Amino acid sequence: MSTNDPIPPVSKAALWTGRVLSVLPSLMLVMAGVMMFMQHPKVVEDSAKYGYSGTSLHFIGAALLVSIVLYLIPRTAILGAILLTGYLGGAVATHVTHSEPWFFPVIFGAVLWLGLLLRDRKLQAIFPWRK
Repeated sequence: MSTNDPIPPVSKAALWTGRVLSVLPSLMLVMAGVMMFMQHPKVVEDSAKYGYSGTSLHFIGAALLVSIVLYLIPRTAILGAILLTGYLGGAVATHVTHSEPWFFPVIFGAVLWLGLLLRDRKLQAIFPWRK
């Protein structure tokens, strides 16, 4: 496929599957981000055991919320996915450091990327699939 070839649109099934796979984890991350930003007492307590102070939660929550907004806007979705990957990588590192199950953030990241891949034909075109 050359750079001048038009990219065909995504099928309706792939588009809607991608949207659902994008929105479901995003809603959970929005809830987490809002609770961090608003300094919910349970979040502050849980974060303290990982060494995160209450003041740092404002910044972490704001970064998470901005990343999700970027992810949900089609023109900035790839940037948002990259930022969310970094955020979730930090979550994995935190859980590994504390000998806790680390696979949940990995699954979240995989679902977020799969959702984006299904709804973005340009990303599909550059992804290294074998035909």
